[in-house]
Amino acid sequence: MRRTQPEPDERFEQNIVIAATPATVFECFFRPEALRAWWQVVRSVTTPVALGVYAVEWAPTPYRDDVLGTLGGVFHGTVVEVRPGHQFLVADAYWVPPQGEPIGPMVFEVTCRPDPEGCRLHVRQDGYEPSPRWRRYYAVTARGWQVSLIALKRYAEDSGS
Repeated sequence: MRRTQPEPDERFEQNIVIAATPATVFECFFRPEALRAWWQVVRSVTTPVALGVYAVEWAPTPYRDDVLGTLGGVFHGTVVEVRPGHQFLVADAYWVPPQGEPIGPMVFEVTCRPDPEGCRLHVRQDGYEPSPRWRRYYAVTARGWQVSLIALKRYAEDSGS
């Protein structure tokens, strides 16, 4: 029997309402200063056009995960679909850790919809191989995204740009 929906530990998916316009929230995924502020990236090349680059880098962590090793590294892929101010999809995405083998390919999708309170942000990341590394990757990613989305909410609401 073929499954159509991945299991919860085979992807990351989260919604959050942010008191800012969808365009403001969308831009937070592409402006280098915003990415540094809310996602703690040290470098980024993010191009919001079809076939554009989406690459962000984090500093290596001072600690090692038992399964994944040192965290940080680079997440990169190709923007294959974009509706400026509203939605983008990055395909053929990989996480390249500071040490060890890359994890991927994955899909990373961000949707910013109007909401009575501002913007309803939906973030989804999936792609999966049945292995302890992939399961651990999504466990770590889910926790990291929860913290990052709270920081994004604060940044977007405070910046008002």
